[in-house]
Amino acid sequence: MNRQAAWELLTEYTKSESLLKHALAVEAAVRAYAGKFGGDGDEWAIVGLLHDFDYERYPSAEAGHPFKGAEVLRAQGYPEFVIRAILSHADYSGVPRETPLEKTLFACDELCGFITAAALIRPTKSLLDLEASSVKKRMKDKAFARNVKREDILKGAEELGVDLTEHLTFVIKAMQGIADELALRGTL
Repeated sequence: MNRQAAWELLTEYTKSESLLKHALAVEAAVRAYAGKFGGDGDEWAIVGLLHDFDYERYPSAEAGHPFKGAEVLRAQGYPEFVIRAILSHADYSGVPRETPLEKTLFACDELCGFITAAALIRPTKSLLDLEASSVKKRMKDKAFARNVKREDILKGAEELGVDLTEHLTFVIKAMQGIADELALRGTL
């Protein structure tokens, strides 16, 4: 497993710039949590990078996400822990989240999308001045980023065993480290 091969697989299946940025954001957040939970940062990051690689082609459970992706990963020789973690990030897959990696991927997935949306509506359009309190405030607005499941964000923090504010702050900080790659430096 190496990042370059994972990136090539991601970009073979994913052309959408927003989905590529989402993959990068989740990669950064999951890598950061690997350090906190004693995981292998490179391995965890690849799981974050690839978690939705099949989503553009198979955008729903009915279409095959993430099951089709799991088939591709198996065929390419990815380890079972990678495939299991990716399957477990979809509640409907029937694969329970048991390991710290599996719980981390789920906890970061929806949240990264929500943080991106929260940054983009700021006057600065930047992650660099975004705080957890702003994200929490936006979570209460049901019309804002309505496709993001708030219950998944809450459940993710709970499954990780971390306070929501701590989780938001941690993921924001991880994403700030790649603000330029995410095109979220804004006017700062």
